[in-house]
Amino acid sequence: MITAEQLKALQDRVEQLHRYLDIEAKTMQLAEEQIRTQDPSFWDDRARAEEQMKLVKGLEKWINGYKEAKSMTDELQLAFEFYKDEMVTEEEVDEAYTRALTSIEDLELKNMLRQEEDAMSCVVKINSGAGGTEAQDWASMLMRMYLRYAEANGYKTTIANLQDGDEAGIKTVTFEVEGDMAYGFLKSENGVHRLVRVSPYNAQGKRMTSFASVFVTPLVDDTIEVYVDPSKISWDLFRSGGAGGQNVNKVETGVRLRYQYVDPDTGEEEEILIENTESRKQLENRENAMRLLRSQLYDRELQKRKAAQAKIEAGKKKIEWGSQIRSYVFDDRRVKDHRTNFQTSDVNGVMDGKIDGFIKAYLMEFAENPE
Repeated sequence: MITAEQLKALQDRVEQLHRYLDIEAKTMQLAEEQIRTQDPSFWDDRARAEEQMKLVKGLEKWINGYKEAKSMTDELQLAFEFYKDEMVTEEEVDEAYTRALTSIEDLELKNMLRQEEDAMSCVVKINSGAGGTEAQDWASMLMRMYLRYAEANGYKTTIANLQDGDEAGIKTVTFEVEGDMAYGFLKSENGVHRLVRVSPYNAQGKRMTSFASVFVTPLVDDTIEVYVDPSKISWDLFRSGGAGGQNVNKVETGVRLRYQYVDPDTGEEEEILIENTESRKQLENRENAMRLLRSQLYDRELQKRKAAQAKIEAGKKKIEWGSQIRSYVFDDRRVKDHRTNFQTSDVNGVMDGKIDGFIKAYLMEFAENPE
């Protein structure tokens, strides 16, 4: 049974959210922005109209999120009072507390994601490390984990490119995760993921260690300006592989985009390679490859900004994006994040996409604090 102090603590957090989110100002802004959508010529400029609707929906989400947290807390207070009169049970009060706490924590986490890119969808790329079939199987397990996470959170996923392993698993996969704040939450997954288990592919039944790298970049849309030099682009065409209809393996619908990137600061050259086999139509694959290229270029600029900020805030804990971030030790029933020390024994749950605890711990430690 919760205490009066716990109830008061939640009520204080709701009041702080009202202040941090400036709900009064957002409510007034929403009313003004909704008036603009009622203009008879509103949809004449479709791109501008869609951006306006995106702004309206964003304001609605913050306001409705706060209203839900406030409502849940008010319901908890009523349940707490009813318990004194023996009108509800102790279990019902505790359940009301859990609902209110979850609603408040969800809003607090979203409030930490204040950077422009945090609100975007994202691109997830997984590469298997050295180790052959075992590493390729591990990469496919990670792909399944993230697809399950996306499904549970209402995100839309689209596989842009997938290369199967030689015997099992995958060598690499690139997929898009579309939805509000997908990048803000999944940016925590950037880095090397380590698996330790008794391998089913080892005849001696030995314990083996495998690695896979995960790269998460924001998925830019038409509202984000990213310069792409047309003179540095070249295209290769190839036949898409895998199961499918008559078009598969007969027509060159797969595209490979090569972009000769030059670092504006150092002058170093690097080839960015993007493959896309999502569609049966070559033109659609070209368009999507260009979108993925723009996302990568945007992410490079973003990482430069973060590096510059890290130098300014040298006292803060560093985030090494390319380092090993998490270990999954199946035999010991343990998954541990090395950046936050958050760990769980629910290995099966994690592999089924229940990674919210890791994401929350990461954001609590590394996300920007509310101003």
